[in-house]
Amino acid sequence: DGFSQLQHNNYTCFCRICVITLAEAHPLLQSGKTIKNVNYQISANCSRLQNKVSGKSKRGAQFLTELAPLCRISSSDGEEYTIYSCIRGRLIEVNENILSNPALLQEKPSTEGYIAVVLPKFEESKSVTQGLLTQKEYEEVLLKR
Repeated sequence: DGFSQLQHNNYTCFCRICVITLAEAHPLLQSGKTIKNVNYQISANCSRLQNKVSGKSKRGAQFLTELAPLCRISSSDGEEYTIYSCIRGRLIEVNENILSNPALLQEKPSTEGYIAVVLPKFEESKSVTQGLLTQKEYEEVLLKR
């Protein structure tokens, strides 16, 4: 875990998008660590920066599974964290601003410090949203840790 999903109803195209961010409980936000860099290069053959989306049907978008890595974040103490999609869908956008300003992940994790935007399949979006925790439920899970 360590992920947070914010839902936004996009009334223009009547579809749901998920914004992937660091959760409040993520070690990078709790421990006072400094983020050294963010890398969207997942493997030698796969970079999330190569994701090129076009048109209403989002042609060219990389398809992600729940366990697909989105990026790797390195902290100044040498720790590296792999951030996973945690949702099936098409990768619409990655936040290139965090490449040059990784502090946004800590300073504004739920706004300008987002990691990526994912569009789940329309037929799966309802089951995805039903599985999400409310803020209160999430806080209760954290208290039990």
